[in-house]
Amino acid sequence: QVQLVESGGGLVQAGGSLRLSCAASGRAFSVLTMCWFRQAPGQEREFVEGVSASGDSTYYADSVKGRFTISRDNAKNTVFLQMISLKPDDTAVYYCAARFSTTWPPVGRYAYWGQGTQVTVSS
Repeated sequence: QVQLVESGGGLVQAGGSLRLSCAASGRAFSVLTMCWFRQAPGQEREFVEGVSASGDSTYYADSVKGRFTISRDNAKNTVFLQMISLKPDDTAVYYCAARFSTTWPPVGRYAYWGQGTQVTVSS
């Protein structure tokens, strides 16, 4: 029902910036809670940041506070993750995820996932 495709990952030096994009299919995007997860090698998948369906509310993990910003453009069915001041510890596969639940904060189970995009931050 919901297809998600991430893009924008790559290799960046510490202190640099990247902007990830997640394009969603269908007409349901405007009612979906969207978020980004990440998984580093040997680590558990962790929640990064989420945004409400309207874009009015965001919620983020302490590890990215002040550095990452999630946003969405419902007219384009796209959610973004703007990452600045990147650190080597940010290196991970980043996944876009979606759910219809409006429960806040937007942590927990997500029904729809993208394929992931690799972010590598060199020291």
